[in-house]
Amino acid sequence: MTPSLVWFKRDLRLHDHAALTYAAAQGPVLCLYVIEPDVWAAEDAANQHYQFLLESLTELDAALQRRGGRLHIAFGEVTAILGELFEHSPLTHMYSHEETGNNVTYQRDLAVGKWCREHGVTWHESRQFGVVRRLSSRNKWQRQWEEHVRLPCLPVPQLEFAAWPLQQSRAPTWECLGLTPHDPPQRQRGGRRQGIAVLQSFLLDRSGKYRGGISSPLSAPTACSRLSPYLAMGSLSMREIVHATRKQLATMPATESRRKAGLTGFTSRLYWHCHFIQKLESEPALEYRNLHRGYDGLREGDWNQQHFDALMAGRTGWPLVDACVEMLRQTGWLNFRMRAMLVSVAAYPLWLHWRPVGLWLARQFLDYEPGIHWSQLQMQSGTTGINVPRIYNPIKQAHDHDPHGHFVRRWLPAMRKVPDAWLFEPWRMPAELQARYGVVVGHDIAMPLVDLEQATRLAKDKLFGLRAQPAVRDGQAAIVEKHGSRRRGRDKTDGKTAVDTGQMTLGF
Repeated sequence: MTPSLVWFKRDLRLHDHAALTYAAAQGPVLCLYVIEPDVWAAEDAANQHYQFLLESLTELDAALQRRGGRLHIAFGEVTAILGELFEHSPLTHMYSHEETGNNVTYQRDLAVGKWCREHGVTWHESRQFGVVRRLSSRNKWQRQWEEHVRLPCLPVPQLEFAAWPLQQSRAPTWECLGLTPHDPPQRQRGGRRQGIAVLQSFLLDRSGKYRGGISSPLSAPTACSRLSPYLAMGSLSMREIVHATRKQLATMPATESRRKAGLTGFTSRLYWHCHFIQKLESEPALEYRNLHRGYDGLREGDWNQQHFDALMAGRTGWPLVDACVEMLRQTGWLNFRMRAMLVSVAAYPLWLHWRPVGLWLARQFLDYEPGIHWSQLQMQSGTTGINVPRIYNPIKQAHDHDPHGHFVRRWLPAMRKVPDAWLFEPWRMPAELQARYGVVVGHDIAMPLVDLEQATRLAKDKLFGLRAQPAVRDGQAAIVEKHGSRRRGRDKTDGKTAVDTGQMTLGF
């Protein structure tokens, strides 16, 4: 019997794996993962993503070995690998999950589809998230999402393995892929077992701090679910997380109101997770050009490399911003509000275009999910045309979420020398006090790059001046129709739309 090929992509698990289940029902299977040079040469790829992937692949291979099989790893272009495999063992059916990735993987999938058609191979793709391919209308999207997550989780199927006809490859090193060595020392580790442990600790304990705890960078590391990297790599499925959360909610006593509220809020964010990925699925160019083309040219001609270099180095002069950059460097993670603040600071007082900033942040975020990432970059930068921009003041955010300076002092050692009175604006500290406390503003602590109030006001004038133009206003309706949320507590079909949340959905 001709074996079926299961092509693993960002779905590195056996549980609730539709592609594996459907392939196994047809007979023997071959399990393949391809490490693609083009994917790792892309500007949004980082060594931390690769190391997390390798950890996940190692665990998946071990799970298959316990069942008598292997995960076969190949290195190269997917169509070339398929061609080599086809020469040794002609295929008729290939199974995988749909992927809404960056432009590299989008073009790769188009090439794979063409190859399959030319070689008579039927490619079966299953839904990975609550994202609908070739969506005709947003009106019933919420209902379709609910139908998808309500389906029973698929158990690990009985597997029969075919012999692998090619030489078994080893994963290349990060040096061979041309990646830079940085791998955050405190990042989360990959693999399904790690993901399950994080899920259980959240459901049974940490969710009690979710409501009211996920905004502050002090409480967020434990209050947030921390599940986003495991969803991004597919170690856990969206459906199993929804099921586990709803099961936990159903069995909790009424006295646990705080934890119930946390899990209810978390479930809502799982919905928004798929909502934003759907935007990229429906509009692949969202990754590299303005969603509303009326905003073309808004920032592109004003690029300031000095501002960008200072932002990446954590030398903007605003302590909370710089502390967030350092936390990212050390952990690969930041909570949603601080992500939103970083993008807002880049987009408004620093007046940086979202695309280079987004590529840098994609490399910094361990849980980088293209659909969410690029939608949120554009929302925070004001180029969607349908969202009222949330412009975050980093000094106010510090007052609200780090009033005693615990966060900035943890990540910026020089701030430990700054007295409380000058905590939020250390650049105003008199020279004699700087000398007394042994901290020099402009050396140990950066001076602000711009006058925050003045630069933000000028940015608002530019953005809202363009936004008020009739041609720009007229272009909003089509974007709302194609991408706007219809969520109103139940599915709506009357064409009305809710304004999307302006908060970063990753880091939840």
